[in-house]
Amino acid sequence: MGVELIKKHFPSLTEEQISQFSCLEELYAEWNAQINVISRKDTENFYERHVLHSLAIAKVTGFVDGTKILDIGTGGGFPGIPLAILFPNCEFVLVDSIGKKIKVVNEVAKALGLQNVIGIHARAENVDGQFDFIVSRAVTAMPAFLKWTKGKFLKENKNEFKNGILYLKGGDLTEEMKLVKKAIQYFAISDFFELEFFETKKVVYVRN
Repeated sequence: MGVELIKKHFPSLTEEQISQFSCLEELYAEWNAQINVISRKDTENFYERHVLHSLAIAKVTGFVDGTKILDIGTGGGFPGIPLAILFPNCEFVLVDSIGKKIKVVNEVAKALGLQNVIGIHARAENVDGQFDFIVSRAVTAMPAFLKWTKGKFLKENKNEFKNGILYLKGGDLTEEMKLVKKAIQYFAISDFFELEFFETKKVVYVRN
């Protein structure tokens, strides 16, 4: 399926965006041979399991120009890199505690010509600055994640959704979310993408 899968679900991409998405698989294959940032079984379904999965956030809400987004526990750059391609006029800070993964993030961003991405090697709680949204792909249980995000949100809201967390997670979240005292909304990714991989996966929005 490759990049055609992305074009199918995001038909209004520019030529530059299509070119950037097209380059992703080869770039990650090259880096994965040196530094294991993507599990071997997922490399065969790269566009489905990494790129399209990341872009599920964009099916829930768009970001106006100038929105600041922090990606915590980004690994090799997911969901941050695909979202940065889709929203070139937003600012993305991608953070991971493993330095070699952030090296991949910065090298991929450079190869794609992404001016809106900064990769930082740090623990989430040590990152300076404030953001409109914090995104992540199931790095930990939500109660622990909320501690990492404390004090990191801008007060002013400029998007359709109020500032908060957009979190990619699968399975039954009932027990985990019982401990969260904030407003939560769940969006089934299978409502946007019909592939079997997304059957139990969700975008979880936690309002700040």
